[in-house]
Amino acid sequence: MKARLLFTPLAAAALLAAAVLAPTAAEATAAKACPASGLVIWAGEEPGGGTAGSVYYRIEFTNLSGATCTLSGYPKVNAVDLKGRRIGAPATHEAGKARRVTLAPGKSATATLRIVDALNFPTNQCKVTIAAGLRVSVPGGTGTKVAPLAFETCADASSKTLAVAPVAPAA
Repeated sequence: MKARLLFTPLAAAALLAAAVLAPTAAEATAAKACPASGLVIWAGEEPGGGTAGSVYYRIEFTNLSGATCTLSGYPKVNAVDLKGRRIGAPATHEAGKARRVTLAPGKSATATLRIVDALNFPTNQCKVTIAAGLRVSVPGGTGTKVAPLAFETCADASSKTLAVAPVAPAA
């Protein structure tokens, strides 16, 4: 009789745990791609993010919607002026493994952006100008947003100053 009484609470606890965990796993696989309307996208310099001729920035995607969503692959990134018009060439892709990142509400993912110093390029191939921000597309999702960030870039699209890595979970 004692063994039966002990087994019943353990079995009930196991069934309750399975019932609580099952929706979480199902939600993760059923999560839709993140729309720009539910994200805050911003850019900030990486700590110790400079190298000879380049500076590294973190593009962060924070889910402020009330639903879990996913990001995957590379964001499209362009330098823009104050009116949101594209300047120069879009970002190329850095080496990296593209993967799907699930964002619960309030969670973030990042993509590293390298900006090459525009003064590294010959003046006849660059036409140095100041960008007011970055137009960033939601990787694997929908829409774009502008993240304010002033930096020197090349107006000439033949000089590639931007390179972006795939999105990854925030550390």
